[in-house]
Amino acid sequence: MSKVELKNVTKIFGKTVAVKNVSFIAEDGEFVVIVGPSGCGKSTILRLIAGLEKPTKGEIYIDGKIVNDVPPKERDIAMVFQDYALYPHMTVYENLAFPLRLRKYPKDEIDKKVKEVAKLLQLESLLSRRPGQLSGGQRQRVALGRAIIRNPKAFLFDEPLSNLDAKLRNQMRTELLRLHKKLGVTSIYVTHDQIEAMTMGTKIVVLNAGVIQQIADPLTLYEKPQNKFVAGFIGTPTMNFIKGKGEKDEFISKDFKIKLKKVPRGEIILGVRPEDILLCDEKEAHLKAQVEIIEPIGNENFLHLKIGDTNLTARAPYDVKIKAGEIIPVKFNENRLHFFDKKTEKRIEISKS
Repeated sequence: MSKVELKNVTKIFGKTVAVKNVSFIAEDGEFVVIVGPSGCGKSTILRLIAGLEKPTKGEIYIDGKIVNDVPPKERDIAMVFQDYALYPHMTVYENLAFPLRLRKYPKDEIDKKVKEVAKLLQLESLLSRRPGQLSGGQRQRVALGRAIIRNPKAFLFDEPLSNLDAKLRNQMRTELLRLHKKLGVTSIYVTHDQIEAMTMGTKIVVLNAGVIQQIADPLTLYEKPQNKFVAGFIGTPTMNFIKGKGEKDEFISKDFKIKLKKVPRGEIILGVRPEDILLCDEKEAHLKAQVEIIEPIGNENFLHLKIGDTNLTARAPYDVKIKAGEIIPVKFNENRLHFFDKKTEKRIEISKS
């Protein structure tokens, strides 16, 4: 069993609170992703788990044992960094073998393990090369191999794909998930990329300014974000937000008002995802909007719409017959609208019945 647990962990650097009251569990064999904008405390959490930093408050447990005062080398954690952290003067073979040599493994056992890991990561033909002779993707696989070879209790990944181009990132995401399925080792993965988070994590921890905003599976985060930050951070293009107020069966903003079956009363923020702004006939329309820009991305178009001073983004089929400058009727998918309190920005639940 290799469960990692943080209980009310806070880390303060001088006067800066990097992480505040962070609590979550990575169950045995789980792939947990911590996602948030740059500088929100993601990497600090990994360094705390690895023992490279000590928490100011709170406890960190590995396998049910508190490890706050346990040195990094005794935690049996393997960390994979953004910059690969390979030894440039060593071959791939020597880089893979290095962690085992430090632990005084017999030479024949080192050789066996290196070859096993090289086969797993398709590095067999590269064992005699040095890092400078490898591509970015190959160097990242070597860095993974060096972590895997130790057979640790848990893997910590600190934005390991951010130096790769988009195509290679997609490929490496798939490889990492296949690897996790084979090895079944508890993994905690840090990224600022919400697409990486949504496609890789069985559990996602959304972080902002050192504070956890929500912990959930990808679908729950998308369908029931707990606040405006999560709603805006998860999803591409981002959710549309419109400030206004709810009165009886109407939502009223400064640029328009629409009738809705259900709307909370008072000062609110209406959230609607681009796919939930639908093209329609004039009879069904909630609004008429001007098409400012059409952004074709192949399988679909992003339509940038304007209603008075309100800007909205909608998704549309790739073959839609619309031109920039047109006024078009649109409606909102009422079953998928989100409402947030204007002051607290927390989600307002309303009955669907």
